[in-house]
Amino acid sequence: MTQPVPNNVHWHDTTITKKQRQRLTGHKSFTLWFTGLSGSGKSTLANTLDQRLYEHNIKSYVLDGDNIRHGLNKDLGFSPDDRQENIRRIGEVANLFVDSGTVVLTAFVSPYQSDRQLARELLSHDEFIEIYVKCALEECEKRDPKGLYEKAREGIIPEFTGISAPYEAPENPELIVSTDELSIPEAVDKIFNYLKNRNLLS
Repeated sequence: MTQPVPNNVHWHDTTITKKQRQRLTGHKSFTLWFTGLSGSGKSTLANTLDQRLYEHNIKSYVLDGDNIRHGLNKDLGFSPDDRQENIRRIGEVANLFVDSGTVVLTAFVSPYQSDRQLARELLSHDEFIEIYVKCALEECEKRDPKGLYEKAREGIIPEFTGISAPYEAPENPELIVSTDELSIPEAVDKIFNYLKNRNLLS
């Protein structure tokens, strides 16, 4: 669980502000929070969009769920408390990236609405864009790129989202991308056009 900040720890304001860093990069900074079941396409979408942003000279970075658990969050399991702490840490890291003037793309199952809301509250209202990568469980199981669903069905992986642990779909996401209906290029186009229409890339 989150510990309170000790009384002898004080916030130190930086000399360079977020707006100054944004002027340096030439674009706004924000978090694209990809959430959805395992196998829905979150990481593929985030990385493909990252490539598109790079081609348009947008400073961006992908925070991927599996990658983060190899380092920053390797001490966490998959219990509800550990999942909450996993998302809390990612929310804090994403907030730092946004402050640096970077567009951050987070690809995490992040199954609980309350945890995603906590991550949202760390940022300004226009800096958190929740993207629900919607895909039917049956299609995710059919894809099963890592063989996780098969292991979950066999009881080898406990507390697996969608099988033995719940997934709470976003109630009011900024964007819904149905990857069982759209190709990856079509889905990336939809997200990129959304960002352009909101004037977030300039």
